[in-house]
Amino acid sequence: MAVEEITEGVRNLAVEGEPAAAAGGGGEGAQRRAAGSSSNRIQVSNTKKPLFFYVNLAKVRYMQQHGDVELSALGMAIATVVTVAEILKNNGFAVEKKIRTSTVEINDESRVRPLQKAKIEIVLEKSEKFDELMAAAAEEREAAEAEEQA
Repeated sequence: MAVEEITEGVRNLAVEGEPAAAAGGGGEGAQRRAAGSSSNRIQVSNTKKPLFFYVNLAKVRYMQQHGDVELSALGMAIATVVTVAEILKNNGFAVEKKIRTSTVEINDESRVRPLQKAKIEIVLEKSEKFDELMAAAAEEREAAEAEEQA
């Protein structure tokens, strides 16, 4: 899947409290935000979406609108969330604000005892170069579209 398709998919997502941008566009809302959590939290899975879906979601949907984003993951998805954060940092889009680690208990009906899982929360904020980098990416995208149409 091309980055442009992922970016377009991110743009069409509806965030809780906003009108749906497209039919069925709000399907990720429940995954991204549990009840009572902050409005700029992305709950990352290592199986449901590709890595760059989360990178673009953080950039286009959250950091651009809120100025910061909280990436959260449990268990095996921790490696994915760390990779997403590192991509955003290494490309100059974000700076690290806070990292929290903890252990949460998950109640599973098939087990006698609750299952303990590692949890990580990484808070990133826009870098000073964020707007400049986003503008340059938009210009590149427009130039590529013009070239395709020519």
